[in-house]
Amino acid sequence: MATPSAHPRDPARIAARVGESLTRLARVTSELVTADSVDAVVKIVTYHMADAVGATIAALALREGENARIIGLRGIPASEVAKWELVPLTRSMSTTDVIRSGKRLVLVGAAAIAQAFPDLPEVDRGERTVVTLPLRAGGRTIGAIHLSLPGAEPLDPTELDFLDIMADTCAQAFERIEASIVARRQTARLEFLAEASIELASSLDLDVTIRRVARLAVPTFADWCAIDVIRDGRVHRLAVAHVDPRKVELAVALQERWPPDPGSPSGARAVALSGQPELIRQITDEMLVAGARDPEQLRIARELELRSALLVPLWVRGRVIGVLSWVSSDEDRLYDEDDVRFAEHVARRAATAIDNSELYSQTRAAAEQLQRAVLPQTLAGDDSWEVSCDYRPSGRAEIGGDFYDAFTVGHGRHVAFIGDVMGRGVAAAAAMAELRAATRAFASVDPDPAAVLGQLDRMVVAFGSEQLVTLVYVLADAAAGHLLVGNAGHPPPFVLRRDRQVHRLPFTEGPPLGMQADERALQTVPFDVGDSLLLFTDGLIERRDEDIDAGLERLARAVPLMADASLPTGVNLVVEAVRDDTYDDDMAALGLRRLA
Repeated sequence: MATPSAHPRDPARIAARVGESLTRLARVTSELVTADSVDAVVKIVTYHMADAVGATIAALALREGENARIIGLRGIPASEVAKWELVPLTRSMSTTDVIRSGKRLVLVGAAAIAQAFPDLPEVDRGERTVVTLPLRAGGRTIGAIHLSLPGAEPLDPTELDFLDIMADTCAQAFERIEASIVARRQTARLEFLAEASIELASSLDLDVTIRRVARLAVPTFADWCAIDVIRDGRVHRLAVAHVDPRKVELAVALQERWPPDPGSPSGARAVALSGQPELIRQITDEMLVAGARDPEQLRIARELELRSALLVPLWVRGRVIGVLSWVSSDEDRLYDEDDVRFAEHVARRAATAIDNSELYSQTRAAAEQLQRAVLPQTLAGDDSWEVSCDYRPSGRAEIGGDFYDAFTVGHGRHVAFIGDVMGRGVAAAAAMAELRAATRAFASVDPDPAAVLGQLDRMVVAFGSEQLVTLVYVLADAAAGHLLVGNAGHPPPFVLRRDRQVHRLPFTEGPPLGMQADERALQTVPFDVGDSLLLFTDGLIERRDEDIDAGLERLARAVPLMADASLPTGVNLVVEAVRDDTYDDDMAALGLRRLA
């Protein structure tokens, strides 16, 4: 941002400054949409976003329990950085206040800043303009962006609105990155389960297969893995694996020379008797001292560097046949309840020579969880529009590419879109999350379908996506009484009139995203009070060995079911009427109804 001139309110100068600022911010938005790591988001916010508006001090904070953790900070002396790294939310400062309130904060001038935060004299940095923006995701505030600009010149309302959009895009980036991290973690776990299942199925010798599973867990999930079995009422250590082979002997010696007390309320025997898992989140040296019977046992225990441990029972046919133990030597890997649940899955497979159906159920649950993590949990309408979506995952072990969203853009207008990324798996999940976030961001700036589809076409071309993406985008305008529909190779929506007439919008001639250089043709569809729109993905209509027109005709016959019901119920009735559980593709149907 330029330094204020002698005529700070000169309209021409302000217009030029705002134009330049918005151009820079638009480029930063594109960077946020494609950011693939937390570090990348931090750099974009504290440098590129700050530079776009002329901020010399920038901070990015995320909520961490009852604290705000500053994960990115620029523009203050290094000596001050430590004191702002972790701040209680009860302390009044711009970032904590915004995280608590969820509302944007703008302070112009040193006097306003001092008045707002009289207990923070150390933040006096002269005449400044402070803008702090909430990061909202999933109906909650997950953090804040703090920007401090030299001078006491208010930002233009357009700049502030654009900054709000960027903050939302930043929050979506964090959601997308978190979903990607969850995907990688789930993928690693599923791969381990699959490999363990193969190992279990490769031999009828339980001892051999369990030893193999013990080795598989190291070092991905544990530094030390042990498997104990119950034989003749006694606990026998059947397998031990350690990240350092030299320490296997120490682990064996620890067990053989100092066997656990049979009456102890903790340990492998206690877990085998109770059938309940045991978690020791953090093993302290005081615990080792208290549990050692002599100095030699304490020495070996310390040499093994025990930091965290979990023990889970091996269940099969309704009885416990042993115990699986994982131990971590890494202070940064302390087990939690989620790790316990995962270890229990592994233990069940090791105990029962897991069959394909059980593995299928676990991978399906993981895929559905990831799919829902990158899709909106709820869709909100307003006084003019009712909106509802019915999404059904395919049940396959890999995540699909269906995505959708709907939201108000003001002045009686509502945006609704639905799309499909070709393929399955983590790549499809990442692509659909990026496209949903990008579509929402572009629509927030200019909701016109031609503008949004044009931006998406350019984005797909610029980043060279090899995945085929179709999308139908609708801008519903209550004041104008019509829909503006842009379609990029997606199945055409249906309109249900108030008098129960059903109209299928014509197929668009436009190809999927990224395959058209010219502006896409739009359809204008009259849309009166009581009319309903149904958008959907191809999983709802496609069947094996059947032409797509047959599926569209089947859906057309079901659409009137929406007429005499609330929109959520109506959309559900339509999906139930046409769905085919034998067809393994995701299904999504998005309904939009104009209210009185």
